[in-house]
Amino acid sequence: MAETLILPQTQDRRVIYDGLVPQIASLVNGEPDLIANLANSVAALKEAFGFFWIGFYLVKDNQLVLGPFQGPIACTRINYGRGVCGTAWAKGETIIVPDVDAFPGHIVCSSASKSEIVVPVFNQAGDVTMVLDIDSNQLNDFSDVDAEGLARIVALLR
Repeated sequence: MAETLILPQTQDRRVIYDGLVPQIASLVNGEPDLIANLANSVAALKEAFGFFWIGFYLVKDNQLVLGPFQGPIACTRINYGRGVCGTAWAKGETIIVPDVDAFPGHIVCSSASKSEIVVPVFNQAGDVTMVLDIDSNQLNDFSDVDAEGLARIVALLR
């Protein structure tokens, strides 16, 4: 895969995900290093959508530990069940938060973050091994289209 993404010239996120998923698949195909694959996936998502913050938190010693990301510095560790990321991990489901200030127990890593989506990543045994966390500096910036597109992307990273 070339180091350049070919992105559709549209604001339609479904179309963008449809174009992005096969390119990320090409980036990670045959590369055994998880961190390299996570880093390239985050970079591709940042280039495609320009979200405020995009990154992975990996499950280590019963905490989520910061992995590859793009954006301002971030919280390094998140406990199980805490904040949006820890809740998505505990529930094993994608969480869309239209207004982070309204989410009970939201962990503020940046006051510029206004909305968030967190997608758990499962191993073959069905355990959550990491979460993809994306923050926007706009309220209500995520929908089921994002949940579906991001689920397709994280499925490539098991």
